[in-house]
Amino acid sequence: MSLMPFAPSRPLSIGVELELQLLGCNDYNLVSSAPDMLRRIAKYPHPGDVKPEMTRSMIEINTSVQQEYGGLVEELRSLRKVVSDAGRFLNVAVAGGGTHPFQHWSEQKIFDAPRFHHLSELYGYLAKQFTIFGQHVHIGCTGPDEALHLMHMLSRYVPHFIALSASSPFVQGHDTGFASARLNSVFSFPLSGRAPFVLSWNGFEQFFDKMTTTGVVESMKDFYWDIRPKPEFGTIEVRVCDTPLTVEIAAAIACYIQAVSRYIMVEQRAAPQEDDYLVYTFNRFQACRFGLEGVFIDPCTHEQRSIREDITGMLARISAHAMELRAGEAMERVREILAAGNGTSWLRQTYAREHNLGDVMQLQAALWMGN
Repeated sequence: MSLMPFAPSRPLSIGVELELQLLGCNDYNLVSSAPDMLRRIAKYPHPGDVKPEMTRSMIEINTSVQQEYGGLVEELRSLRKVVSDAGRFLNVAVAGGGTHPFQHWSEQKIFDAPRFHHLSELYGYLAKQFTIFGQHVHIGCTGPDEALHLMHMLSRYVPHFIALSASSPFVQGHDTGFASARLNSVFSFPLSGRAPFVLSWNGFEQFFDKMTTTGVVESMKDFYWDIRPKPEFGTIEVRVCDTPLTVEIAAAIACYIQAVSRYIMVEQRAAPQEDDYLVYTFNRFQACRFGLEGVFIDPCTHEQRSIREDITGMLARISAHAMELRAGEAMERVREILAAGNGTSWLRQTYAREHNLGDVMQLQAALWMGN
């Protein structure tokens, strides 16, 4: 299969995908209600799209193409309402967060769709372990070479995106010590991690042809990279974020990525270097393990600072770009995360108060649904 042609899109347009947890209202464990939820939602008009995911205890909401924070957060709120209303009708709660804190993968059921059954046969138990919940952010690019430039230049800021969105400390009843334990499940897949260092679309097409010839991949969907091009949409897709606990935070993080992208496109036109990835794995691990408190090593100067400090510096550098994008409110929400903590902080504080993960999930669902 050849690589799809890159469809040009409006530069710096944004789209958001959110994978959501479906919970039974008796014990707030995951419940296999995706088919019923999707049938109910299909009866009512709504913006964007609502789709199944790997297992039947999760669904995904997708926004349409947006340009700025106001329109994005409005559409996410509309999607939240239609999903929440369907959940209330079916006695199903809906929640954000990157992992469910006490579900067991062996109890999950693969959603009845050909691609999901194929992945289950290919990856075995990893497919059910993929009952994790992420936010994907698309950024529009005018052409394929620009997309590859942005993909590589954004790699420096992957720890920012992980730390700001981190909301998955608990797995199978235990605090893992990680801010984002979700990404440990993603790392299990053989085609995860960083994209290959290719700077031209012609070179990327050659790489893709080699990979398809081996039989390892059939389409771009088979790459689970942290950031990947999506030629059919004319975007690059940032895939490292946990699903935040509210749609407002999800929109703010998406617009932070958008503002960083504008900064790169306007002020950082020099070609990326392979050495930009020297500390990539270390910085990424620090963000997953320690969140905002993680150590960040600057790939150019080799200076060390906390991820929180690096984000604070970045907010100052992108302030003019955020204003051009009408993302001032989004940047204020990012500053609130730096001051008050990310989703992992909220979850740990809530558990320390409630002493019961079921009660945490009830409150987590109420937070996402706007109860």
